Amino acid sequence: MGAVRLVGARGPETVEIVAPTTSPPAPEATSTQEPAPTTTNAPEPTRSPQRASRGNARSAEPSPSRTTPKATTSPKPKTEVVTDTGSCGASFYDEPQATANGEQFDPEALTAAHKTWAFGTRVRVTNPDNGKSVIVRINDRGPYIDGRCIDLSRAAFRAIASLGLGHIDVSYEILK
Repeated sequence: MGAVRLVGARGPETVEIVAPTTSPPAPEATSTQEPAPTTTNAPEPTRSPQRASRGNARSAEPSPSRTTPKATTSPKPKTEVVTDTGSCGASFYDEPQATANGEQFDPEALTAAHKTWAFGTRVRVTNPDNGKSVIVRINDRGPYIDGRCIDLSRAAFRAIASLGLGHIDVSYEILK
């Protein structure tokens, strides 16, 4: 029996290497630590104590086979400033037409119509019944139906509710 010092992500550890044997272990081999698992195969190769104690950068890092893959870092999301909030009725439209700001309406774009908000305003529209939300850009005027304040493109409405509903109550946040 022998002890080997390993340096890993959690700091130095002492591991007992137990060779396969046919007789029971000697009483002094028992300890309060969990014993290392024994197998009928040869023990795994280990680093020598001298190499682990040199303190060079190479020995301080765990070997590639013992590390977990690094998580990819995604760009930080933009911090969105909410300038106004509210709730109202929302509907959708999907007929090809020119929009009030001169663009050709695309029912699959994440756009919306509002009577007074400036063109280009970004609005997060949330369906409180299921918590789904979508961010749209105002590029048209409307809706002209009482009780509704925003008319979403078909794609934007579909992102937060079933098209079969036709209209729903939503909450909104105007983003800067």
